[in-house]
Formats: sequence, structure tokens, C-alpha cells
Amino acid sequence: MKFYSAEIILALEILHFQKVIYRDLKPENVVIDVNGHIKLIDFGFAKRLSSSSNPKHHYRTHTNCGTVGYTAPEVLLNLGASFEADIWSLGIMLCEMLSGGGG
Repeated sequence: MKFYSAEIILALEILHFQKVIYRDLKPENVVIDVNGHIKLIDFGFAKRLSSSSNPKHHYRTHTNCGTVGYTAPEVLLNLGASFEADIWSLGIMLCEMLSGGGG
């Protein structure tokens, strides 16, 4: 569990460093390769964010997408989402991994 969690976190860290928000982190989009390492798949909702001249919208996207149950509240409320939305989804996944639940 720690190993897989750490690899998912590292994958998100790399994406976020490149200013990419994944926007659809869920168990179905995480696979394990033949060497036992995590791979993220399905980058259909991923988006490279760019800084806006308006500080309120700094590195934000306003598209409502993702999978209900893993989507951050700010996405559902159309408030604009950034990298924190991926962290929300990660938290949901980690809770499911710890409890054995999910779906």
C-alpha cells in the first residue's frame, strides 16, 4: 500500500511540476506494469495549465470533468480547479485503499 501510494504521489508530482492537472484520478486509471510499478492511464481529461493575468484564476481550469465520487468540490461547483483537485482525488483513493472499499 505504501509503495503504490508513493508511486501515485510521485506521478502526480511529475505532472504538476510540468503544470499538468490530471483531473481523472481513480482506481480504473491506475495500472501496475510487469515490473510491479504504477502507471497512470487515460489522459483524456489532463490539461496543461497556464498562468492568467488575473491572479484569482492563477493556474486554474473551469471545465467540469472527472468521475463523480473522485471529483473535488470546486470542480463540481464550477469554481475553477487546479492541482489541488488531483490531491482531493488522491485522498479519496487512499481512503478506499485503506478501507478496502471503492468501486
